[in-house]
Amino acid sequence: MARLRLVYNCSECGASHPKWSGRCSACGAWNTLVEDVEDPNAPDIASLAAGLALVPAATAQRIGEVDTSHAAPRSTGIDELDRVLGGGLVPGSVTLLGGEPGIGKSTLLLQTLAAWPGRTLYVSAEESAQQVRMRAERLGAVRPDLWLLAETVLPHVMKAMDEIEPELVIIDSIQTMVDPELGSAPGSVVQVRGCAHKLVMEAKRRNLPVILVGHVTKEGGLAGPRVLEHVVDTVLQFEGERHHALRLLRASKHRFGPTTELGLFEMVEHGLRGVPDPSALFLADRQTGIAGSVVIPTLEGQRPLMVELQVLTSAVKSDTPPRRSVQGLDPTRLSMLLAVLSQRLRQPVSQHDVYASVVGGVKITEPGSDLGLCLAVLSALGHQPMRPDVVAFGEVGLGGEVRQVSHVSRRLAETARLGFGTAIVPAKSPDVDVDIKVVRVNSVREAMKALGMSGKADG
Repeated sequence: MARLRLVYNCSECGASHPKWSGRCSACGAWNTLVEDVEDPNAPDIASLAAGLALVPAATAQRIGEVDTSHAAPRSTGIDELDRVLGGGLVPGSVTLLGGEPGIGKSTLLLQTLAAWPGRTLYVSAEESAQQVRMRAERLGAVRPDLWLLAETVLPHVMKAMDEIEPELVIIDSIQTMVDPELGSAPGSVVQVRGCAHKLVMEAKRRNLPVILVGHVTKEGGLAGPRVLEHVVDTVLQFEGERHHALRLLRASKHRFGPTTELGLFEMVEHGLRGVPDPSALFLADRQTGIAGSVVIPTLEGQRPLMVELQVLTSAVKSDTPPRRSVQGLDPTRLSMLLAVLSQRLRQPVSQHDVYASVVGGVKITEPGSDLGLCLAVLSALGHQPMRPDVVAFGEVGLGGEVRQVSHVSRRLAETARLGFGTAIVPAKSPDVDVDIKVVRVNSVREAMKALGMSGKADG
């Protein structure tokens, strides 16, 4: 019996090393070498792929003669999922879905299988068949054409695909699948990479859409070798706060369409429900007349969202440094804007603790929220509530100037749709035909004057 050997595989590129070191010599990543055990007699990826030489070679053809009828997306039956995928799943495509444990990945996929108009196969490599059946009953996803297989061995999964001939396959999850031919431990870089390659080849050969569920690291990235994201056609990220009902679905890679769409779901008692009008959901519990509150028309991909941003300030009564607490915003961006208010507008932000939060669990990363955040801070400092029918957006520079942002027409159209009367926008914004009052400003100081705000004078 051959002795097993100890190797160290890079979790970024998958390169093998005979001993551990702090940096991968292949890709240059630091602290990515993971200990693994391999069988020296087991075939490697190269030898396994050598069988492809037996497959007939493809024939070159003129690009105008390529038949695209088989590449048309097929609807999943879930509107928000179809929005992100550009219409649905393409036959032969492989999609990788990542997200934190308990965020609702299995729930979303079971509802997708229940809505799919054809025979499907759900491979549960982590939960027992009984656990999946109980969840399916709760979601109303029990149907005759949905087949369930609790299996972790890849050849057994391939055999089930031959027998059932499904039209959609879901593997939950790719990190728990094992191929005995690879001679490595379950969950290792070699196993994840090898199983993913075989499933991709099977999907192309059968013209079958396959969805792989992937674990995420504590930093929020997909676990496993970076090559895993390269071999699939689509990479989806399912995000959200556990303490909020809102879930966001994004595509970080999509070979069949744009990656700018956003899918929104709400976790309810019987599963996930699509949110066709997220702005109304975010503003449903808004209370007017509160200092430090402002509504911002922001963009998530190509989708306009109206969100409420709240700021609370509290005077520091000791020599301790002021606190900066942020939820749903970039802390570095908040610190920069507070410095602008302190230096350009002489506001005493250094003498106050500042707490900023985006209501509803949304995370804002685009600079278009800068002006709204500055006005919310000024409103909180001066105890001056903003008018409830006012929204504000624009990027703020280090000089206190307000710079234009993209997609002004979409922001203003969403503002008018929800009944707001006034929008504070950058002075250089293009003209948009909307039935609201548009106030153009060149600086944060001009925005203060337009709203009749004074903030709090220093000293």
